[in-house]
Amino acid sequence: MPALSLNQQYSIHTSEQRLEIKTGKGGIPVIDIQNRQARAQLSLQGAQLLQWKPQPEDDVIWLSEQALFSTGKAVRGGIPVCWPWFGAHPEHSSYPAHGFARTTLWQLEATEALASGATQIDLSLPPNSGAEYGWPDAITLTLSLIIGKKLEMALTTRNHGSQSVVITQALHSYFNVGNIDQVVIRGLEETDYLDKLEQFQRKHQHGSIRIDREIDRIYLDTTQDCIIEDASLQRKIIIKKSGSRSTVLWNPWRETARKMGDLGERGYQNMVCVESANAADDSVTIEPGATHRLWIEYVVEPLLKS
Repeated sequence: MPALSLNQQYSIHTSEQRLEIKTGKGGIPVIDIQNRQARAQLSLQGAQLLQWKPQPEDDVIWLSEQALFSTGKAVRGGIPVCWPWFGAHPEHSSYPAHGFARTTLWQLEATEALASGATQIDLSLPPNSGAEYGWPDAITLTLSLIIGKKLEMALTTRNHGSQSVVITQALHSYFNVGNIDQVVIRGLEETDYLDKLEQFQRKHQHGSIRIDREIDRIYLDTTQDCIIEDASLQRKIIIKKSGSRSTVLWNPWRETARKMGDLGERGYQNMVCVESANAADDSVTIEPGATHRLWIEYVVEPLLKS
């Protein structure tokens, strides 16, 4: 649906809030949101949040300055929706990594200016989006976002069919940090993880995490809050979640970043991915008539000096 038609149905213009649908880079429709609590931008391709900036903070979500915007292509940064499989498809190597939801044009279902001052946006994955990959049309996916001082996202999979289905998924969040050398990640202490850089060897995490090299790990059986402490920006990002028992931690570091092209040679210094996921041992079986909901909440607080 053209941006003009979408605006006629879904735009918001009040003294407190503004929401408009525009044609963005690469001709991809995006939703611009501004309220007294935050500014944000959401791409209808992939239902991918490209910006969230709660007042008066710096951007919380990182988007590569070299990000490429093209129909049907993944965009580097933001919060991609990885679904219905995370990583490579377990049986078909030719299928797109991280599933088809992140490159599909989603449908806008509803927008609302909430009494709290935040803005709610509801989207759905169109029917038959996964037909070429043999994905059953009876499995539906919706995403609800509440954008304000806090960011909430709920990714809901419903099985309307007669057979169970297994999914893996993630909200693949790229977080903006002042300098990766001054970042500490807490909340994953004393948990096991699979190290992708070493053939998915199972290892154990002792203490908090500082990143000084390439890292690509799936932390297992993790339900507790994660905290990104950023001494450079003097803030901490608190990550709460439910419906997820795995956490993916990724930073490509210098050499891999150079090879990627769309991350920027030094982009790795200002980003870290802490992804709320259902991955590895944490795959989800959804029975007929059942629903699974992956929910996250991000909050930014000052980092108090010790």
